[in-house]
Parts: sequence; C-alpha cells; structure tokens
Amino acid sequence: MSDSPHIAVVDDEAQIREAVGEYLELHGFQVSLADGGRALRALMAGDKPPDLVILDLNMPGEDGLSIARYLREHFSIGIIILTAAGQTLDRIIGLEIGADDYMGKPFDLRELLARVKSVLRRVVAASSATASLAPGNEAGEDEIKVGHLTLNMAAHKLFDENGEEIQLTSMEYDLLHVLAGNANRVLNRDQLLDLSHSQNSDPFDRSIDVRISRLRRKIETDPSKPRILKTIRGAGYMFVRDADG
Repeated sequence: MSDSPHIAVVDDEAQIREAVGEYLELHGFQVSLADGGRALRALMAGDKPPDLVILDLNMPGEDGLSIARYLREHFSIGIIILTAAGQTLDRIIGLEIGADDYMGKPFDLRELLARVKSVLRRVVAASSATASLAPGNEAGEDEIKVGHLTLNMAAHKLFDENGEEIQLTSMEYDLLHVLAGNANRVLNRDQLLDLSHSQNSDPFDRSIDVRISRLRRKIETDPSKPRILKTIRGAGYMFVRDADG
C-alpha cells in the first residue's frame, strides 16, 4: 500500500459520493468515484487499484452485494458497505460475504473517516501477517485432510469421505482455510480475525469462538472433545494435522 492509500467511493447518488470523496481527499487520501460496478471494475483493472472500497448496497443494476462478493473473491482490499435504514438482512449478508465494516445511512463523515482508518490498519496488519502466516495452504496443496473430511481449496468446499459436500458459510470456510493452512501452529483471535477477513479486529471479539464451535459440530466426531480444532488455553486455537476427528 502506498503512503497515500487509494479509496474508491461507489454510490449511484452523485451528491453522496462527491461529499465523501471531497472529505477523504481533505484528509490526505487519493480518491476515485464510481457510480456502479462497471466503473469500479475499470478502477480495479488500473495501474493503482483501490486499497479500500466504500460501497453502497442499494444501487440499480448490479447491486452492492454482488460487487462485494466479486471484490472479496478477487482482491485483498478493505470493504466498507453503506446500508439504508432497515437493510439489516443485506448488512448481515454483506458481512458474511466478507466486508470489513458497515455504516448505516445517513452517516457522520467523521465516523466514516475513523472506520476507514481502522479498516486500512487491518488491511496492512493482515498483509504483514500473511508474510509469515499462510492464509490458506502453505504447502501448495489443492486439498487438506480435515479428520475424515477433505477441504478442497479450488472449490472452496468441504467434502465428507463419500464426496458429499458439508455446508459451510463463507466465514466458516475462511476460518477453516486459515487454520488448516497453518496446521500445528497456534493462532490467536486477532490473527484469525485479520486473516479470515472478519469485520471486527478486536482480539476479545467472541465471534471467533462461536465460529469455532460451529466448525467443530461439522468436522469433529465428538465436538465436546475436539481433536482437530484444539483450544490452547490463554493463547488461541490450533488445527491439528492428521488428527482423526
């Protein structure tokens, strides 16, 4: 990331994107404005793609959820979604897809600036962590054994011994991908939140514990006595390679 982070503001309302763009430029950011997915894709294909995208969910044509999914699948950047009042379900889906944060409209520009800075810090931290921790699979394998199951990185899916898919949410997949790619290494909540593209980097956030619990119910023979996803008291969690579940 350069000394002056590049931020894209994507909103079909010209007044909003111009006001946000002007405010961020006043605070030292390079800003590009886009009225929808097509314009944003052109920016992403440019010489200096954005480091962070502020994305309105409710737009004509390609909606923000589709754009957010595209961004998360193809780029390691920050994503802040903007939602109108009453869009709780869309907000939840947006975070599930992998957005880093959200704000409801109308919003305070000072708060948006604070959230932009916070997400950019996490993007930098995640990039630094990736240099020493594999976000997926450090051995270059296409598949990783998860007890009696198989995690297929190309398909982004988990399969049982009969080839049947075990349903995972995108967040569950990302978390398992990170843990399995760093087998036999203890990862704390902060590292897991950063590497799995969570929207909240607070190391005391209990959402990681909830997701670990859900994963155990899907991959462990006895979730109450986990053998694959071990809790390392006071330190974090560890994926045990070659455990039988």
